[in-house]
Amino acid sequence: MSVYPSLTRALAEALVDVLWFVEGCEDEQMDPDDAVKVLEGAGHLMTQLSSDQRSEFIDLLGSMAVKETDPSRRAFLEGFPEGFGLVEDDS
Repeated sequence: MSVYPSLTRALAEALVDVLWFVEGCEDEQMDPDDAVKVLEGAGHLMTQLSSDQRSEFIDLLGSMAVKETDPSRRAFLEGFPEGFGLVEDDS
């Protein structure tokens, strides 16, 4: 049996893993321009989600953050909705 309760959860985990890696890459690991393209592309994808899809993804991110033991990854998960355009910036 899968460790993930749903395909959506598995894909959310994979997406977060990739974006967390890209965001944390040093210039020697990945070209900064390529990293920006990946992160902006993901941000654009998030703006295309319906309101229900955004809510579902935000809920998944929240449950992932609660279970995360790595403080830096937890912070990434907690900031993900705002950082990738799932919620409006209140400032």
